[in-house]
Amino acid sequence: MITVSNLSLRYGKRTLFEDVNLKFTQGNCYGIIGANGAGKSTFMKILSGDVDPSSGTVAFTPGERMAVLKQNHYEFDEFPVIETVLMGHKELFNVMKEKDALYAKEDFTDKDGERAGELENIFAEMDGWNAENNAATLLSNLGIKEDSHYKLLKELDGNQKVRVLLAQALFGKPDILLLDEPTNDLDINTISWLEDFLASYEGIILVVSHDRHFLDTVCTHVVDIDFGKMTIFTGNYTFWYESSQLALRQRSDQNKKMEDKVKELQEFIRRFSANASKSKQATSRKKALDKINLDEIKPSNRKYPGIIFNNMAREAGDQILQVENLRKVSNGEVLFSDINFWVNKGDKIAILSQNSLATAAFYDILTGRDTEFDGGFKWGVTINAADIPNDNTEYFEGKDLNLIDWLREYSEGEKDEQFIRGFLGRMLFSGEEVLKKCTVLSGGEKMRCMFSKMMLQQANVLLFDEPTNHLDLESITALNNGMKDFRGTILFTSRDHELTETVANRIIEITPNGIIDKLMSYDEYITSEAVKKQREELYSLA
Repeated sequence: MITVSNLSLRYGKRTLFEDVNLKFTQGNCYGIIGANGAGKSTFMKILSGDVDPSSGTVAFTPGERMAVLKQNHYEFDEFPVIETVLMGHKELFNVMKEKDALYAKEDFTDKDGERAGELENIFAEMDGWNAENNAATLLSNLGIKEDSHYKLLKELDGNQKVRVLLAQALFGKPDILLLDEPTNDLDINTISWLEDFLASYEGIILVVSHDRHFLDTVCTHVVDIDFGKMTIFTGNYTFWYESSQLALRQRSDQNKKMEDKVKELQEFIRRFSANASKSKQATSRKKALDKINLDEIKPSNRKYPGIIFNNMAREAGDQILQVENLRKVSNGEVLFSDINFWVNKGDKIAILSQNSLATAAFYDILTGRDTEFDGGFKWGVTINAADIPNDNTEYFEGKDLNLIDWLREYSEGEKDEQFIRGFLGRMLFSGEEVLKKCTVLSGGEKMRCMFSKMMLQQANVLLFDEPTNHLDLESITALNNGMKDFRGTILFTSRDHELTETVANRIIEITPNGIIDKLMSYDEYITSEAVKKQREELYSLA
């Protein structure tokens, strides 16, 4: 168990949180949520001992071992991959090194023999004889092939390093797991394996993640950091979000009778309790929801940007987009070829690829940024398309403009300052914030500016390449809702499972040897044996 008592953290006059009192118990997974800058990662660092609180204490049950997902990707560069994973169980690793050092001595004494015997017993009790095999299995499950297990960590690329450090945190089944953004740079199959692993984990897990599907799958509780306070809510992220929105609506409805409100809350809990049976955390979550107190359900103070794309200048006709024999080669590598399809009115198509360079190149071609390709494409005459690229640097770099003047550049019609402020206000830029220079914006702020630009364009076709990058959960949720509600056509690529599942009605995967084109949901697509077979055939072609 972890007991947090009267915890506070202040930086000068700024208070991140104050008088926090929480208990984290065995067998539960806690998703730490809060706006960017609320202190999620800092709270995890306090628990791990890397940051000292201003006041208060953190206490652990004696004898429990904690593991932390390391954020420094260079810390273990000079160590072999397998050894890096073994170092995740510090006590076991120290026993192994001491044991090896004793056996390597030329003048091995009786005293050394006694100590070696003690170490062998400790080693056996820790299941040390299976340690290397268990570490190798973890690595393989996380997508690190056997031929990389004995390389130095510095020989691996950034994505592979992340997976090794995740294996290090998971190794030896620690009693407490602290995971900050564990799904970063993982593919869908690896994330699914991690979800299964954590859903059956018997220890305490605290996780920070912007992946709502992941939080929904593994979390039994949500810890909300809001206005300097931390509150534990029963249920996963979706339960927290929908219940807080329900409570917010109820609070604003002054005329609704109390008994009607209680009945609505009870029905909401009953519905979610029933749906819990579909989750990998079914048993523990359903028990938790069955015990929930109505007083737990409170409105959230979190602000969500207003991302609304339906103000189209004109309706699209029936001819949207035709792609014929499209082929792109970059630095001698075929990114995709033999790409043929029609886009129908109202389609919301998830564009997939095993290579992110391929999807980025695909959108660059459709938007005219890239003219070096084979084949062709044709937009319908009624189409007004707007896009958000994976890399938006060109829109901000070298522009000494405040946000009002920056957005005014993309307004073809109304240029009035109040009109521009209105669009920025929807993206949570208010007051003096609109006078900030666009060159000093954070990644999330730049994305919100790009959404304002897109809304001003009043387009009837939208293209998105990884639009959730740099966004907090509130912005991701707002974007998700905006894309779902949009009446026009969308082509998009996103690693956000929930967004892709709830928006797409069609999946197109582009490969070096053609496409897979299916009228189905994302979940149906990734579990389809027929799709799996087709993908294997396309990628196996020379």
